Amino acid sequence: MFTGIIETLGVIQEIKKDKDNVHITIASAITKELKIDQSVAHNGTCMTVIDILDDLYTVTAIGETIKKTNISCWETEDSVNLERAMKLGDRLDGHIVQGHVDQIGNCISVKETNGSWLYTFEYDEALENITIEKGSITVNGVSLTVVDSRKNKFSVAIIPYTYEHTNFKTFKIGTKVNLEFDVIGKYVSRLYVNK
Repeated sequence: MFTGIIETLGVIQEIKKDKDNVHITIASAITKELKIDQSVAHNGTCMTVIDILDDLYTVTAIGETIKKTNISCWETEDSVNLERAMKLGDRLDGHIVQGHVDQIGNCISVKETNGSWLYTFEYDEALENITIEKGSITVNGVSLTVVDSRKNKFSVAIIPYTYEHTNFKTFKIGTKVNLEFDVIGKYVSRLYVNK
């Protein structure tokens, strides 16, 4: 379980294909605090640490994870948003995030708005995910509030701190992102669809 509050950025050092799996080695300021078997969200995708060496650690993405996330777009030297699992008793600063990406979204607009940024993303409505204005959404692991919600798109406003401390600053039109929709909204939507 995560909160969507990014701790730090990691930089991809190596991507190694192994059958349907991909082993990803990352350099990070938190590597020395990690343990093998620990869960870490990478752009909102929960993966398990399988190896640690100095300031590098490795995680593995299986075929199913690769299909549902933007991992197939990752390249060496890309930065990824990192968050370790929350501890019981900690404040929940973002919202409840599972680290289970629902689908990939596409950045369709980036606007600087006099000190902040407005990003608009579209997604495949056939998967029946929804957003609501002032509801929660996770984009590449970042907990955000929806500013504008439409049928298959939504916008979020990014403050300077988030812009500087996440990989949002690398987004441009066409950037593929991981989306995790609000878990409560998913249950409500499923109840409504199944009636």
